[in-house]
Order: sequence, then C-alpha cells, then structure tokens
Amino acid sequence: MENLGKIFFILGILFLLLGVLWTFGEKYFSFGKLPGDFSYQSTHGEFYFPLATSILLSILLSLFLWLFLR
Repeated sequence: MENLGKIFFILGILFLLLGVLWTFGEKYFSFGKLPGDFSYQSTHGEFYFPLATSILLSILLSLFLWLFLR
C-alpha cells in the first residue's frame, strides 16, 4: 500500500505541473519553439524538426523515471 501512495503522490505532482504549464506556459515558455528547433519553409512545403524540444523532453522524462523507479 505504501507504493500505491507514492504513485498517486507523484502522479498528482505531475498533473499539477502539467496543468500549470498548460495554463501559463504559452505566455512565458514557448514549448516547441526553443532555440535549436529547426524549421524550414518554402513554396513547396514546410519542414519542422524539434531537436531541442526532444532533448529537453528526454531529460525530463529520464529524470522523472529515475525518481519514480528509485
């Protein structure tokens, strides 16, 4: 039962952080348009590769899983 409590606690914190980012994130942090995200537009089409966003998400997810599975 202790593990279930930890899981709910961590999920609650995660949802709280996601809610705050969702509400206030666009004003202060343009997620998906970081320096290092590549975009190319031409008359034939558009290409977007979020390299910096992918690296940031990977670090955050790795940190979360490391804390969760400890």
